[in-house]
Amino acid sequence: MTRVAAALLAVMVALAAAAIGLARQYHAFLGTPLTLAPSGEVLLVPRGSSLRAVLATLEERGISRFDWRWRLCTRLNPVTILAGEYALAPGLRPADLLRLLSSGDVIRYQFTIIEGWNFSQLKAALANDAVLLQRLETLGDGKLMAHLGHESTHPEGWFLPETYQFTRGDSDLDILRRAHAAMRRALEAAWRDRDPGVPLDSPYELLILASIVEKESGQESERPDIAGVFARRLQQGWRLETDPTVIYGLGERFDGDIRTRDLRTDTPYNTYTRHGLPPTPIALPASSSLGAAARPAPGSAMFFVADGTGGHVFSDTLEAHNRAVRALQVRKP
Repeated sequence: MTRVAAALLAVMVALAAAAIGLARQYHAFLGTPLTLAPSGEVLLVPRGSSLRAVLATLEERGISRFDWRWRLCTRLNPVTILAGEYALAPGLRPADLLRLLSSGDVIRYQFTIIEGWNFSQLKAALANDAVLLQRLETLGDGKLMAHLGHESTHPEGWFLPETYQFTRGDSDLDILRRAHAAMRRALEAAWRDRDPGVPLDSPYELLILASIVEKESGQESERPDIAGVFARRLQQGWRLETDPTVIYGLGERFDGDIRTRDLRTDTPYNTYTRHGLPPTPIALPASSSLGAAARPAPGSAMFFVADGTGGHVFSDTLEAHNRAVRALQVRKP
């Protein structure tokens, strides 16, 4: 063998050895989990980020070194990454990370709108959420409703109590948009399914009555009976005489104790001084309250009083109602 041939053979052997070494390094890289905390970590991929920028971030955080192995991996496994917040679990390997970033399987949060909240309480809860972007602080109620396609509409009552999932980057306005659309669907369905004899002239009146039913009873099973009392009062031209409307009309003046003078002080929401429904809803009604207002329970009861256990005692006459009130007062400690 000539010296040239021997040299060439030596170079080829060295190159083969180097290639084998690099191949072993690459396969070891593919099989080695990323360096993550035992509890896992969170990776935020901003909109418009490149994969190179994300991998550089991983290197800065000590999760994975961004070198030739990552470049080869991304060339052999080209992916389009999606923006969002990702949970990186211990044991995650490079190929797993690429699949995760291209899946859009981002961290999801929840925001729950509580049945019976008023709109002010809803806004306060949204403002206190640490993940949602805050947009409402720049919008008044009128601009908000215009943004939702209901210009000149009072916002009270128009957002369906449910639990809504969202991701980082969503805003309080996104939650309200979804809750408003859900309420419109629920209200339209309740109106279509209403009892033909219900004394209401529009879906909005149904929403108003449902909000009163919502505030009068926390027990779903009892709501049709509550709605039945109010429906009969409307049909017979009685005042509704319901405390929650008075409390809503008092606003911040209400200190937790409703007094006789409050019942006698006229406001647009005082159903002791005014006939018919108040001008707007007084709370955010659940679907069950919408259904109760649309299909009140039949019967003859015209009165009810809280029984102290979350339910109510119903009476047909004022005399029977007063007896029930006295009996409950005697039972109180």
